[in-house]
Amino acid sequence: MTATVERSAVRKFLSLVMIEHSVFALPFAYIAALTAMWRQTSSVHWVQLLLITVAMVGARTVAMSANRILDRNFDALNPRTARRELVTGELTVASAWIGTAVALAVFLGSAAALSWLCLALAPVAVFLLVLYSYGKRFTDFPQLLLAIAQFVAPVGAWIAVTGSGSWAATALGIAVGTWIGGFDLIYSCQDAEVDRRIGSRSFPARFGVPAALRASSVVHVVTVAAFLWFGVAASLGGWWFAGVALTAVVLVYEHSIVRADDLSRVNRAFFTANGVIGIGLFAFALVDLLANGLRG
Repeated sequence: MTATVERSAVRKFLSLVMIEHSVFALPFAYIAALTAMWRQTSSVHWVQLLLITVAMVGARTVAMSANRILDRNFDALNPRTARRELVTGELTVASAWIGTAVALAVFLGSAAALSWLCLALAPVAVFLLVLYSYGKRFTDFPQLLLAIAQFVAPVGAWIAVTGSGSWAATALGIAVGTWIGGFDLIYSCQDAEVDRRIGSRSFPARFGVPAALRASSVVHVVTVAAFLWFGVAASLGGWWFAGVALTAVVLVYEHSIVRADDLSRVNRAFFTANGVIGIGLFAFALVDLLANGLRG
């Protein structure tokens, strides 16, 4: 019976952090890592890539679980989030903290295995990831904190391979941060009215849904520009820039299906459009790197 209960708790925890959505976080870490490997030795360092994968999943799990734990009282007041596991009691807070601790250990262990520098920088990454969860308590711009937290992933992957940062890594970090932060501006529009009522701060709650959608469009222009900057800084070729062009088209589509008076297609924008951007751009980057000499 105990083993069954423990397995159930593990399943509920994985559902809580939406572990399957890790696939959205990995492509840009892979783009950074593989580009750095191509520039260094033109070959894939498989052990490094595996450790980067483990570190990314661990860090994302820490961020998601901490967010769910810290926001559970807000979630209980929001009809959209009231069925989350910590609100319904399907998963206890103690179990969630245990899962968070395990994920943190995995992240720190993989960072240590990558390099001493990665381990030294790991607490900074954790701080930024968790800070976003507190953002709605003290600022109307929590999406900015999310963008900064997302900046860390590709830059961290680059540092894991090279031992130092670069303008290329910075450009990719800005692109990823503004992409996710810009989308979160759209996503949080769903909760603008509820946020005002329960005291949860956000850009849409403070400035209104139309302003949030306009801001998101501007932010995503920066995203495309930063992706182009990365391609130039990393000396990538035509396949990468074709992927950026596709990304721009998908972002235009994403914004076209979400309107201030109709937020019913926000989830389509998230699951479909963002999935295409993440996986699609990685595919174009991989083809470009292989065409330019990256070896397995």
